[in-house]
Amino acid sequence: MQFQELAGRALETAAIRQADYADIRFEDQRAERIEVRNGEVIALRDDVMRGYGVRALCDGSWGFASSDDVTGAGIDATVARAIDIARASAAIGTTRFGMAPTDARVGTYVTEVEIDPDRISLEQRVDLLVAAEYALHVNPAVRTGRANLDVWRTKKEFYSSIGSQIAQDIRQIGSAIHALAVGNGDAQDRGWPGDRGLYMTGGWEVVARAGLIENAPRIGEEAVALLSAPQSPSGRRDIVLGGSQVSLQIHESCGHPAELDRALGWEANFSGTSFLEPQLRGTLRYGSPLVTIVIDNLLPGGLATCGWDDEGSPSGTSDIVRQGVFEGYEMSRDTARTLGCETNACVRAESWQHVPMIRMCNLNLLPGDHTLDQMIEEIDDGIYMESNRSWSIDDRRLNFQFGCQIGWEIKRGKLGRMLKNPTYGGVTPEFWGSCDAIGEPSTWVPWGTPNCGKGEPIQIGRTTQAAAPARFRGVRVGVGYDER
Repeated sequence: MQFQELAGRALETAAIRQADYADIRFEDQRAERIEVRNGEVIALRDDVMRGYGVRALCDGSWGFASSDDVTGAGIDATVARAIDIARASAAIGTTRFGMAPTDARVGTYVTEVEIDPDRISLEQRVDLLVAAEYALHVNPAVRTGRANLDVWRTKKEFYSSIGSQIAQDIRQIGSAIHALAVGNGDAQDRGWPGDRGLYMTGGWEVVARAGLIENAPRIGEEAVALLSAPQSPSGRRDIVLGGSQVSLQIHESCGHPAELDRALGWEANFSGTSFLEPQLRGTLRYGSPLVTIVIDNLLPGGLATCGWDDEGSPSGTSDIVRQGVFEGYEMSRDTARTLGCETNACVRAESWQHVPMIRMCNLNLLPGDHTLDQMIEEIDDGIYMESNRSWSIDDRRLNFQFGCQIGWEIKRGKLGRMLKNPTYGGVTPEFWGSCDAIGEPSTWVPWGTPNCGKGEPIQIGRTTQAAAPARFRGVRVGVGYDER
């Protein structure tokens, strides 16, 4: 029996059981991972999962159930369980937020791929990682080298009781290298690209773009050099952040607080709540006029790029921050209605086993007009920092401190000595308010985060925060700095 037939049976069962609305999402997932450490392949996985999740709406409350039983009886039982959960929720709920959608969607979406990863043999993949990891060992002080590759393919079919029929074939891929150097009573880590690697939608061309072998010797050399580099200073400094660090800053200080379920107090697990409260829309000065942060779930290469979300809503673009003013959220259908808005298709589930919920998707800081050299030339005394090493942020996403893997002092517009353990901190609106330059489009990269966590039980999402290097004035840097 084809899944379209099973979906028809599921929706018929939901109608017989008098659900107000139902949808079923079938997923066929394949996840491949290879990891090399110190010349040995330590991980070689090729996982396949296939199943479906059913959402049912009864009396304004939702129920969800999932199964990998694709028989007719299995479909009937899963739909019944989702409806029973919805009715149980309605029986104890004091407020009804759920409402059936009215806009049926029909279509297909396929990720654009230049080089199909399936054309790259396992031997070729392993050889690449072994060569890249080997090239990290430029000095005996490099004690551990690592190289990894992830490839995901997700085929989805979505059907709803209002007539939606959506098919998607999503391809995601990424790779990275890391060098750990030990010596002088210290340990220092360097990664490439950025701190997590280059993760995007697409094919093998994304791995080629990462340039693992070409950059490995430099990364190993920098890890070793950091062992004897001077400690980054403390005080107030102008700083320039590399693009991958700006990406993480967006993720933690804008992406999570702009999830509307957090702002409404519906979700607080794992990452806390939010300072971006609904009454602040259109009035809060989140950053300088240069700062515009947008959702673009159709972004070429974005790790969260797709045609429709897991509620069947079409992808598009919308503002979170426009010219420094806080304007909007990542939303679902139900949360959007509380603000009198339409959803912007930010509902995702980790897999067919998981209930869909609001997730950060592609959240991007629009580029500016500065080159990296220009940003540095206009600083008299500052620090350039790259690649995250550590982070800490409060549960409303206001006060934060980040540490980077590497820094260089800036003196009179020139890069100077390498610095180790650079850190910076601040309060989110003040920090973004100090932004006075953003890199021009050629420096803008759709940095993907393959391991964003949210919820309880936790779900892992794949997101993008496209960013370029950016400059911030008068930032607190260093550990233990006290302005008093």
